Amino acid sequence: MQQRLPRLVQEPIIFAHRGASAHAPENTLQAFQLALRLGSNGIETDVWTTSDGVVVIDHDGYRRSPFGRRWIRSFAHASFPFALSSLNAVLDALSSTSFCLSIDIKDDSAFEPTIGSVRRRGIAHHVYICHPDLSTLTEWSTVKQETHLVHSTRLKVLKEGPEQHAAALARMGIYACNMHHTDWNGGLVTLYHRFGIAAFAWDVQHGSVASNLVRMGIDALYGDDVTVLREAWELS
Repeated sequence: MQQRLPRLVQEPIIFAHRGASAHAPENTLQAFQLALRLGSNGIETDVWTTSDGVVVIDHDGYRRSPFGRRWIRSFAHASFPFALSSLNAVLDALSSTSFCLSIDIKDDSAFEPTIGSVRRRGIAHHVYICHPDLSTLTEWSTVKQETHLVHSTRLKVLKEGPEQHAAALARMGIYACNMHHTDWNGGLVTLYHRFGIAAFAWDVQHGSVASNLVRMGIDALYGDDVTVLREAWELS
């Protein structure tokens, strides 16, 4: 069994991946509300912008049709041929609840309006902005005192190695490194913690995996089934 190691946070954040997507349609208000009722203290989602600048919630950014992909960015919000929730509508509906919000910026043009939305609601300090490109995160460093910037990556692509990567994140003021759960072990979590970088793990779908991650000091877990993650946290 993995030895219990310390975390940087008081308790791990359970990010419901696209809401409680194991139990409800992903990236819908229903899925987000259900995740919170099931005991999640965090919600994860992805954002894109429409042609008229409305930030909407969706994973892929397109829908398939007989004529190929129909990209969200090619439509004005009012003319969508399919139903999508705007980020503002979801935040308004969940305004009475306290939770952490992890946002994958899939369309860089969504960054500024997303930050504006969370600032206006006074929840920026509960928001984690995720992006796979380190140089892009550097450009966004002006908001790092308000929100938490997170580098989403994989261990195999860190050409400079994890220690140099952790040091670089610390210099840039990046809050966390988010990698697939199979990339993490206790020693690696400890290394990132030594630089003051939180360790986030995604695609955590099984209780035994979640329990092991919690014991190795992981600071946040992303998964589809909130009940599995919550039970693993409480029993670890």
